[in-house]
Amino acid sequence: MRIVVCDDEPLARERLVRIVQESGHQVVAQATTGAEAIVAVKTQQPDIILLDIRMPEMDGVRCAQALNELEHPPAIIFVTAYDHYAIAALKTNAIGYLLKPANKDELLEALKKAKNPNAAQLNEIRKLEDPTARPIREHIAARTHRGVELIKLTDIYYFTADQKYVKVRHKNGIVLIDETLKELEQEFEDRLFRVHRNAIINLSFLDYLEALDAGQYQVRFKGIDETLAVSRRHLPALRDKIQSM
Repeated sequence: MRIVVCDDEPLARERLVRIVQESGHQVVAQATTGAEAIVAVKTQQPDIILLDIRMPEMDGVRCAQALNELEHPPAIIFVTAYDHYAIAALKTNAIGYLLKPANKDELLEALKKAKNPNAAQLNEIRKLEDPTARPIREHIAARTHRGVELIKLTDIYYFTADQKYVKVRHKNGIVLIDETLKELEQEFEDRLFRVHRNAIINLSFLDYLEALDAGQYQVRFKGIDETLAVSRRHLPALRDKIQSM
């Protein structure tokens, strides 16, 4: 694959170039700012860009937003020393967010993923079918003791409000994120469903609706022995949704 590497730190950029070339891919251009990266992408038409975030003149997030305006944007993989830009970065349809020094195996895995249509390309397909369609995000970003974790939406059972954070229950455990249930519900309205003021569930993991005493109900999930209460307010809509599935 043809790759552009953008990083204003020479040593970090050289390391990425070396890993890319040793893995059999072609580095078609190098850049030190977001503005240079845009020029390189327009002239070289790469398949992928490895993009730092903290750079002079134009940062990586702004660069990625500009690249997504192109007719044929490259797949974007962020490689940065900072974990707190993850949510903003992933909203640009990036397929990867790696922390420096980038682990060689993680980088190669990200390059492998890039062989599939990236989110920006899928969005363009959706726009042709439905011009009002919103961008697709396939991962949720969470800051943990290991750094930034990217959790596939397809691995998440449910989201619940936890004071000022939202708790994410996924196949490998629980993490907290600083997004809101309302934002998540609106973004993933075709895959998530609200069952309570404090809970939305992934419909893919919904097993069945269970009746309890005194007219109370709860949902059970496929794959885990856990339940969530269903509020009276959301019960009719959930029943209709189940019948339509």
